[in-house]
Formats: sequence, C-alpha cells, structure tokens
Amino acid sequence: MSPNVPLALAGAAEVLRLPDDALLYLRQDRAAELSLEPGSVLVAGQEIVGFEHDTSYAQIDCRGAAVVPGFVDCHTHLPFAGWRANEYAQKLAGVSYAEIARNGGGIRSSSAAFAAASDEDVLAQARVSAAEMLRHGTTKVEFKSGYGLSVEAELRALALADTLGERVIQDTAVTALLAHAVPDGYSADSWMDQVETMLPSVMNETDAGGLDIFVESLAFDNDHLTRMGALAAKYKVPLRAHVEQLATHGSVPVGISAGARSLDHLSCMPLSDIPALAAAECAAVLLPGAEFMNAEQTAPGRALADAGAICVLATDFNPGTSPILSLPLIAGLAARLYGFSVKELLLALTLNPAWVLQSSDHLGALALGRQADVLVLDGPTAQLPYRLGHNPVALVVKAGRIVWVREDQAWRVPKYLQPLDGHEVTTEKAR
Repeated sequence: MSPNVPLALAGAAEVLRLPDDALLYLRQDRAAELSLEPGSVLVAGQEIVGFEHDTSYAQIDCRGAAVVPGFVDCHTHLPFAGWRANEYAQKLAGVSYAEIARNGGGIRSSSAAFAAASDEDVLAQARVSAAEMLRHGTTKVEFKSGYGLSVEAELRALALADTLGERVIQDTAVTALLAHAVPDGYSADSWMDQVETMLPSVMNETDAGGLDIFVESLAFDNDHLTRMGALAAKYKVPLRAHVEQLATHGSVPVGISAGARSLDHLSCMPLSDIPALAAAECAAVLLPGAEFMNAEQTAPGRALADAGAICVLATDFNPGTSPILSLPLIAGLAARLYGFSVKELLLALTLNPAWVLQSSDHLGALALGRQADVLVLDGPTAQLPYRLGHNPVALVVKAGRIVWVREDQAWRVPKYLQPLDGHEVTTEKAR
C-alpha cells in the first residue's frame, strides 16, 4: 500500500462526473446527463478535494486514461466454500438448475461444502477472490450468508462475513440471506419461523445490515417475501429480494409493497410490472453473469432503463450460477444483453449500487468531500464494454491511497507511491 500523500490524478482524457454532486442515485433514463470530460482529480487524506490541475500534489499520469469512481458490487454470495464446476458440466449437457437442485446440488451442495470447510479455509478462499475483485476495480462489496441452512450455520456465515470484512481492503456490507433454500426437516413456513426466532441474535451479534430472500418455486413464495419485509421493517434494515430469476411469480409488486430497497435478477419479470418498478424508490439489480452462465432468460434491462428505473449491475458472484467476479466483464455482458450505453453502464456500477448499500452519501461518485475511491482505466470508457474479458483497471485508489497498480501501467505512478509489495494487492485495510 502506498503512503497517504496528496494525489493529483492529472490530465485524464475523461473524468466521470454527476450532473449534480448531491445526487444519491440517478434514474437510468438520465444517465446521458453524466459527463465524461478531460480533467484532473485531486485527493487529500481520504477525500476528493478538487478537480483543477495542481502541481504541488504528487502527480499520477492519466494521459489517455479515464478516471471513474471505484466500482460497487452490491450482490455477491461471499464467503463460500469450494466450487461447483461439475454442475456447470451438467448444465452444458442440458440439465436444468431446478433438476440439479432437486438432486442435492445447487445451494445444498454449497451448504455441505461450507459445513465441511474450516473457518480459515473459507476465509482464505474469500480473501483471494476479494483481492481479484479489487484488481478489477471493486472498491466496495456486499457479502451474504445463505449457505448455512441451519440457525447455527447461518450465524457462522455472518460471523465469517464480518471477519472477512476486517481482512480485505474494500469497504464491505453484510446481508443476512436467511431464506435462501428450505433446510431439510422444515417447510418454508416453519423455516421462516426459525428466521424470526434467530433475528435478535443476527442483529445483536453480527454486522448484518439487511435481510434477503430467494423467491422461487424451489424456495420461498410471495407470502414469505411479505413476511420478510415486515421483519426488515421491524428491525429497521433494508429488504433485498431475489425474484423472477427462473420463473414468473408476480413478485415485483409484492416486493415493492413489502418495502424492498432492491429487487434482484428479474430475468422472468413481466413487462407489465416495469412501470411500477420504474416509479418506485427500489433498485432493479440486474445480474447478466447469472443469465449467461445459467442460460436464463434475459431481464428487460433496456425497458427498465428507458422507463426510468434505478438500474444496477452486479456480479452475483457465487460458486454455482455466476462464478464471475469481474464487474468490467459484467459491464460487457450488460452492454450486449441490455443495450446499455457506456454512461448507463458506469452509473449502474457506481452511484446506484452504492445507494443500494446505503453508502452513496460518501461513495459512488467523484464529488467534493466524498471518499477517494477512484479507478484509473487504461483507455477511454468506450473500451469498457468493447474489450470483453480485458481488465481495464490500471490502478486503484482506495480511501486516498494507491492500493494496486497493474504492472504494465506502473509508468503512471512515481516509484515512491507504488504499493510496497510491487504490484500485488495488500490485505491490510487503508487507514
């Protein structure tokens, strides 16, 4: 990690700015109002302090580059144990996810792997993934429980998520996905009773800042979504919900009525529900990695954007349906699947996901006084969706410190400012 000295990210070809620095989110039909003009960004302490050129600051050479806010990934399933490549082979042979799940795969497979792994093994795997995420520009990331499938194991998962947050460079948020699958020996109703019983421990003993539920024929239904919304309201935390992923269940209006802050997936969302979601203060979190890897239907991303929804892109990083952790790759998929423009992609990777995680007052934008989580991309933003599979991140500034520099981009940074371990990510948080 570099010394904490004032930085001038100088002479960029593009600097991403909001039309109004006070915005906490921006509806997708206004994405064209974002600006991408040449300029510089000044950083002092942990904050952005200016946009003029100032030679008294340490100079980071941003010629030909784009300077954008750090990416925010508001939907992942870290921490988890192991992988499920064998299931992907089954999918390629035509076996559906539902069939795999009914035969003990899917979430139950990851639950068994999680139970068999030691805490340190789970954390070691997750830290490697988080470090790779950072190299691809993710400076804030959400963690979930959900692979426990018992009261004790869900509490363990949340405790591990808390510990993981202390061991990675990124800012983190923890969501209690307590209704992910129905554990053996329970009905969906009786498991929701257990969820209600465990919530005092979840809220008092962990850092969980939200509740989540998976609404699907092989999991929970809309009545359970309504019940989870009531629990979220009782504990004054946001409601998140996986809905309309594999089939249509009419969950969007139910989720909105339940007070959801975000509805995630939406692959099978009826077009008739678009106006309600577009009018709501509820984000549409689109997960094109899952749609691609799981051969799902394509969410109506273009229609949601045109209608003015709060659109968000996330990885859904998990060992089964979306083992993808790169938000630049997600952006490339979203451009093709939804027809998103570059500005729409950048909005859905920065400000809007920060709003989902209740942090857009200090993250998600290049604005005076906001935390200096900043990326320098190795070319113009037009290359973000175009160079599919390429990591465009040249360097990462986290809370005012340079925490990673790509080896071929080291010429941009004075040697004394380069991370002390060469070009590798450290595992100490920026202080």
